[in-house]
Amino acid sequence: MKSLNLLMQEIIQLTAEIETKFPELYKYLNETPLSLSETKKEAISTNDLKQYLESLKTQLQHHIETH
Repeated sequence: MKSLNLLMQEIIQLTAEIETKFPELYKYLNETPLSLSETKKEAISTNDLKQYLESLKTQLQHHIETH
């Protein structure tokens, strides 16, 4: 399983790529939910980050296929 740091690095790298190459998509990333744990006491899990990364990849792929 990927570590939190590795997942964060991938998210940052993908977000930077979207910002640079697809600015029309980047402006909608703030609307992409990062579902967090039910209580604020719990930290963000690797599963949360993995799901968020996959949602970013899916949005990018959809954007590439439709534009």
